[in-house]
Amino acid sequence: MSAGVVAITGLGIFCGAGKDIPSFTDALMNGKSGVAPLDLFDVSDFPSKIGVQVKEYDPLDHFDRKAVSRLSRADQFGVIAAGEALRASGIGKHCSPYDMGVVVGGGAAGMFQSEQWLKERIAGRKGRPSLLRGLLPDKASTVIAETFGLAGYQGTITTACSSSATAIGWGADLVSSGRLKAVVCGGTDTLSLLTFAGFNSLRVVDPEPCSPFSLGRQGISLGEGAAFMVLEDADAARQRGATVYGHVRGYAAAGEAYHMTAPEPSGTAAARVMTEAMRIAGIDAGAVGWVNAHGTGTPLNDAVESKAMKLVFGEGVANVPLVSTKALTGHCLGAAGAVEGVATVIALNEGIIPQTLHFRGRDPECDLDYCHDGPRASGATVALSNSFAFGGNITTLVLSR
Repeated sequence: MSAGVVAITGLGIFCGAGKDIPSFTDALMNGKSGVAPLDLFDVSDFPSKIGVQVKEYDPLDHFDRKAVSRLSRADQFGVIAAGEALRASGIGKHCSPYDMGVVVGGGAAGMFQSEQWLKERIAGRKGRPSLLRGLLPDKASTVIAETFGLAGYQGTITTACSSSATAIGWGADLVSSGRLKAVVCGGTDTLSLLTFAGFNSLRVVDPEPCSPFSLGRQGISLGEGAAFMVLEDADAARQRGATVYGHVRGYAAAGEAYHMTAPEPSGTAAARVMTEAMRIAGIDAGAVGWVNAHGTGTPLNDAVESKAMKLVFGEGVANVPLVSTKALTGHCLGAAGAVEGVATVIALNEGIIPQTLHFRGRDPECDLDYCHDGPRASGATVALSNSFAFGGNITTLVLSR
C-alpha cells in the first residue's frame, strides 16, 4: 500500500469493555477492565473461571427474532460494530454499493451456536440446523455485506489472532490500490466452550486477571467482541468533508514458520515485521510514540515481544512505551487486532498512552516502559499495533492521527 493515503472515517466496537465507541473510550481512558466471572457456559471444571464476556446482552435489543435465528453470536457482534462504524462515516450517502467492500478477520466464528446444536443432539433431540449456519468463518463478512448493501467485495481472513489486524491491512490495500472507494474492515469473534477448553488445555490461561509484562503472570484472559473501521482514500474523505479519526499509514504481515504455539525466541521475526511496516509507511523508528503490544500475558510471548522492541528501537527503546490493552478487553482472538487497532486510534486522538493493567511486580525479562502506573498524556501522532498469533502469523499496523 502507499503511505499516508488511507483515512479512517468510521470506528465501531462491541466488546466486554464497552458496547460502543463512547463507553469503550471511557474504559480505555479510565482503566476499567472487563475481566469478570464467565457465565456464558459452564466453566466449573477449568482452572480459570474468568474472562471478558459481553454481559447483559440481549440480541433482541438489536435484531428481530427472524434475524436472531439466522445469525451466530459472532455474526451479531460483527453487524453491530460494523454498523456503528458505517454510521459514523456516513459513507453510504457518497458511494455506490459496488464501490464499497467488507473484510473480516475471524476465528471460531459461530462455534458457540454450533455447541448448542451438539447439546441438542446429545440430549436426543433433532438439533436445529439454523444453529450451524454461522460455523464457517466467512459467514460474518457475508452477513455484514447483506445487512449494509456492500456489493463491491467481501472477504474473510483467518490467521489466528492476527486475523483482524491483517483484515485492516488488506482493507487498506483495497483502498490505496484504487480497487474500492471504501472498505469496512475489522474482526469479530466470541467465546465458546471449545475455545475456552482449548486454551486452558494449553495452560496459557491465567486464573487471575491477566497481567501483561508483570512478574508471575500465567497467561491470557480470554475475551470476545467485534471492532471495525471504515477506510477510504484520504483526499476523497477530505473532499466530502468526512470526519477523519486517523490514518492507516502502512502494515506488514509475515509467517515466521517457527512453531505452532511458541514465538520465534530471539524476537528477530517480530522485529522484522515491525521494521517492514514502518518502511512501508515511510517512517523511521523515531516517529513512533508508543506501541500497542500483542501483550498476551503469557511468560514467553511478553518476553519475546520485549526483545523485539529492543531490536527495532535500539538505544531509543526506553522512550517508546510498550502497552498491552488485553488486560482491559481480554484476548479477543480473531477480533483482537481490530479491537486493539481501534483502541490505538482512540488513544492517539485522546492524547493518551493507555495503561497496562494488573501490575504484579517487575519481571527482569520485561524491563521496558509498559505504563503500569496509569494512562499517560502524550503528544504522539504515530503508534504501532502488533498482533503476533499462533502459527507464526504476525502482523503490525502503523496507525496515526
